[in-house]
Amino acid sequence: MIACICGLSIKELLAVLFPHLASVRVDQVFRSCASVRVRARTETAEAECPGCGTRSRRRPSQYERRLSDTAVGGQELLIHLRVHRFLCRNDACSKQTFAEQVPGLTVRYGRRSVGATTALHAIALALGGRAGARLAHRLAPAVSRMTLIRLIRQIPEPAVQVGPRVLGVDDFALRRGHTYGTVLIDLVTGRPIDVLTDRAADTLAAWLKNHPGVEIICRDRAGGYADGASRGAPDAIQVADRWHMWRNLGDAIERTVARHRDHLRDLPLNTAPAEPATSPGPALTPADPEPLPVLRTGPFADQTRQRHAAVHDLLAHGHDLRSIARTLGVARNTVRKFARAASPEELLVNTGTGRRPRLLDDHAPYLLRRWNEGCTNAAQLSRELRERGYLVQSRAVRDYVRGWRSTVPATPTRPARPTVRKAAGWLLRNPAHLTADEHHQLNALTRASPPLAALRRHISAFAVMMLDRQGHRLESWMNAVQADDLPELHSFVTGLRRDFDAAQAGLTMHHSSGPVEGHVNRIIMWNPICQAMCLWITPR
Repeated sequence: MIACICGLSIKELLAVLFPHLASVRVDQVFRSCASVRVRARTETAEAECPGCGTRSRRRPSQYERRLSDTAVGGQELLIHLRVHRFLCRNDACSKQTFAEQVPGLTVRYGRRSVGATTALHAIALALGGRAGARLAHRLAPAVSRMTLIRLIRQIPEPAVQVGPRVLGVDDFALRRGHTYGTVLIDLVTGRPIDVLTDRAADTLAAWLKNHPGVEIICRDRAGGYADGASRGAPDAIQVADRWHMWRNLGDAIERTVARHRDHLRDLPLNTAPAEPATSPGPALTPADPEPLPVLRTGPFADQTRQRHAAVHDLLAHGHDLRSIARTLGVARNTVRKFARAASPEELLVNTGTGRRPRLLDDHAPYLLRRWNEGCTNAAQLSRELRERGYLVQSRAVRDYVRGWRSTVPATPTRPARPTVRKAAGWLLRNPAHLTADEHHQLNALTRASPPLAALRRHISAFAVMMLDRQGHRLESWMNAVQADDLPELHSFVTGLRRDFDAAQAGLTMHHSSGPVEGHVNRIIMWNPICQAMCLWITPR
């Protein structure tokens, strides 16, 4: 009997909702715990041997495969599929038997359906390991993060026969200081095209020879990449990255400022008008009034009043201290203290007069006099007391005068002298972004040091040349630098001459290694993708 739902038979309904099960016969659908299970079998009469391609009709046996499929209604779906095992009729074939495969449903040695594997591939590529594993528990078969990483590794890499027209090259660290790789980016599309196992010149040269067609190579100023690009693609234009050139210039500038750091001590600390001095706080005197008594309240005070009344009541009836202590269950000294107090308020008030005398009380007049004279340094006060013959630690003096510091106005902090790095930052930053005080200090620094004034002119000329793409002025700029006494900048110019063509192209063309640096940052910061990269690059 065939049941129809909305004009569709069960077979047609399965073909619409489960197209991958259309070529098998479904015998049973049932629930087991939290999963939905489907029992199905194939009706294949003939199959092709995967080894030699010979078709066979001999089916000596069959067995059951269990496949995980995509979730249905939020429930796990398992397929119990019974397939046939065929005998190969070709005696020369290495395979004697083979199992049939259902197109769109099974693959060799697979425990998941083709649809489930495709869904997991998409999840792994979009989210990576940990986040993808959490989502897979909801939408697909539950897998671990390492399974998703392995699925990424199993995806076949697209074949790149011809190299991109504009190639970006940069290295990244798998283990800083030990293991490095090289990522290659197509700067026209912005997509990564390959990953090399190291950053050696021979590896890059071999890749470029196997992928002809590269016209422009954007790279940093590393000698290995320059050599590999020259040998692998001698006709390609090499472009040195502007950011790396500016950074190398910044290192040279910092070394130059460090050589003239003596001029930083003479800079004005602040050009803002001085604030009016704060009047000193009131002087401390030994005759400061004592604080007013403060009466205590609460359960302890109520208990004290009740005990005081009980003690005096028993005294009025002729009891001695020992019998009162035994009656109330307290110590005899406690009873004596309550008996001596005329009222409970004497026991509850805190006037501060009953505190234990401190060791420095005998020297309080001297300490007060020195404090009012402006000496508020505890270490200095302790040294003076030791000179007067009293052996005291500075910590004890610090604890003694801690309460006096509330009368001392806060001393304004003196601005620190500019450091070498800060002064180098003034030279490297756009003058429009400097504050008025930084402009004043930078002008004072260049007036005090003629070499730094020359350095400032060269930096400004290089920045204009880099921003306006005036690479034709690079030779004249280097000659001007060589004419001045700036040894640290001379080493920077020597490096530019060694890589002159790439440096000039970097200051002329609009290409840069910015997209490459972005992909390197993703490799470093995005942990799941970094794990996948490690699996790709690690030799198998």
